[in-house]
Amino acid sequence: MKVGISSASLFGRFHTEDAVKKLNELKVDTTEVFFETFSEYTKKFGKKIKKMKGELNVHSIHTLTTQFEPTLYSQNDRAQKESFDLLDGTLSAGEIIGAKYYTFHGVARVKRVPMLIDFERVGRITNDIISACKKHGMDLAYENVHWAYYNYIGFFSELKMRCPELKGTFDVKQARQSNIGYREFIAEMKGDIVTAHLSDVREDGKMCLPGKGTIDFDEMFSRLRDVGFDGALILEVYKNDFETIEELMESYYFIKEKAQKILGK
Repeated sequence: MKVGISSASLFGRFHTEDAVKKLNELKVDTTEVFFETFSEYTKKFGKKIKKMKGELNVHSIHTLTTQFEPTLYSQNDRAQKESFDLLDGTLSAGEIIGAKYYTFHGVARVKRVPMLIDFERVGRITNDIISACKKHGMDLAYENVHWAYYNYIGFFSELKMRCPELKGTFDVKQARQSNIGYREFIAEMKGDIVTAHLSDVREDGKMCLPGKGTIDFDEMFSRLRDVGFDGALILEVYKNDFETIEELMESYYFIKEKAQKILGK
């Protein structure tokens, strides 16, 4: 089990490579590298990150989803091929920096209407994505996201039946934004959770740093422990959720202490 901070938490304050460099300077143990734009989905950029990350362990990578992930499932063969090319570049960068997991959103549910998902087709393409990840030494970790396919209980289970090597990323803020209790997502993904995205929420509903809000992390970590979680606890917040880097680090140490207490590692 690892504890870290996503470079996405510094989105808008630093470019990706500078965020990684900053986290290393702060002696953070682990990160999820959030690639932000097309020029970063390349081997060249992966080499740049490798030079700047120092001793920082890269647990996983993530992308700005709407740029190409939805069209991995496109029925337009040209769009799909170009998306898989972008995926391969991203995975090449991830392999260079030592990432073991690709945090994945998939298809954006742009239209807020009931959607009938063809799980046979989605499962077949997801297995192709899993195979692409495997070629670069990574596993695919589908994340619960309120505006994407996995925004309800049952999606992961249906997909897992067709994709036995599928892993999961649990995100507490996304569960809240889906109006579903986070406990249900943990229960569904069970032992397949490899990454947990952590944030907190105040009584007024505003998102904040872990330890500054109302979430009972003792209970959350106990539930993760009970389903066999042994992955990475990653702080993933937005730049307006804190004012200073010192506040971010206080939250990081808060999570490390809780993890030691509850998860025992």
